[in-house]
Amino acid sequence: MDDSPIIVTFLSELLSRFIANEAVVSIGVLVLSISLVGALCWIVTFLAQRLVLRAVNRVAAKSKTQWDDILLREGTFRELTRLLPGIVVFMCAPFFSDFSGLIQRFAMVYMLLVTLRIFSALLKSVNEVYLTFPISKEKPIKSYLQVVTILVYVIIGIFVVSTLINRDPWAMLTGLGAMTAILMMVFKDSILGFVAGIQLAANNMIRVGDWIEMAQYGADGDVVDITLHTVKVQNWDKTISTIPTYSLISGSFKNWRGMSESGGRRIKRSINIDMSTVKFCTSEMVTRYRGITHIAEYMDERAKEVDAFNTAAAVDTAEVVNGRRLTNLGSFRAYVVGYLKSNPKIHENMTFLVRQLAPTEAGLPIEIYVFSNDQVWASYEDIQADIFDHILAIIPEFDLRVFQHPTGADFQSLST
Repeated sequence: MDDSPIIVTFLSELLSRFIANEAVVSIGVLVLSISLVGALCWIVTFLAQRLVLRAVNRVAAKSKTQWDDILLREGTFRELTRLLPGIVVFMCAPFFSDFSGLIQRFAMVYMLLVTLRIFSALLKSVNEVYLTFPISKEKPIKSYLQVVTILVYVIIGIFVVSTLINRDPWAMLTGLGAMTAILMMVFKDSILGFVAGIQLAANNMIRVGDWIEMAQYGADGDVVDITLHTVKVQNWDKTISTIPTYSLISGSFKNWRGMSESGGRRIKRSINIDMSTVKFCTSEMVTRYRGITHIAEYMDERAKEVDAFNTAAAVDTAEVVNGRRLTNLGSFRAYVVGYLKSNPKIHENMTFLVRQLAPTEAGLPIEIYVFSNDQVWASYEDIQADIFDHILAIIPEFDLRVFQHPTGADFQSLST
């Protein structure tokens, strides 16, 4: 006990007063030492996070600069406080004389891994700070930071392994240099998957639960697993598609996460109008349209506007080609706008269009381009179907007709 730390000696003497068995005393000293070290780690971390970290938060809140706020948001200071338990364990390792070397190695590994997290958070902060400058739009540095991140991962990985096996890391680096060509051939898929995994994580390209589409692999569904070599996608028909991780980097895929996070889902569909039914509104039609709730105000305003224009221009309204006139198609588009705006299931703050597309041999397309506020697939389909059910039913009220190619019933009616 002469070479033991003072605290260990004190604990041993204290327990010896009450326990005569040396083996039990040794176990008791070990348990108390572990408890003291654990308590010291907790106290140091608690003080750092509750006092120091809060003080840093207050200073950053009052500061006019953005970099300290970004460092806090990315968790750089929080990761620094996580170094303290490793430092405490490393310094207290002599308490456990028989295992001090092993404990110090594990403490060093822990500190290396935390240092890796600190470095990753710091690089993300550097990129965020850089994005606040106008030059970042012309010369982004994210790709360079990603290369640095990969190098740091490799270097710290080598130091972790060398620490665990108690070898010189520089000797390991020299040996790896000679084995590089062989390692590249043997672990080609693993290296590609590892690099792809870092790229996917760094760019936040894909997560478990994302809905993705990748036609070349027949994938259209939710990501259920991401591994070093493959990404598993459960398709909507409950089949599983397996995609090589590196293919997500080298190829292209569609991720629907943006739609999920936006709060809306796009409805984009058109109805083809028979152009032969488009015409100017007669006074009877204007009167009839004024009785439709969704366009009553529109018809009043537009009719006054047209009358004012024709009067000011002294237009001879006896001929329909003179001056300005309302059309049944324009009134129909106004009705669709009013109907959709009154629909509580249409997102109010996203793109809202009811527009004409270029006429084709299949008629004049009127496209509805809006977003529903319900992203659930079944609900979305119900919302879309209800909208077009109503529009198809209301079209004849505007003296319009939907264009469709002749069917057997059409030919039968001609024959009779």
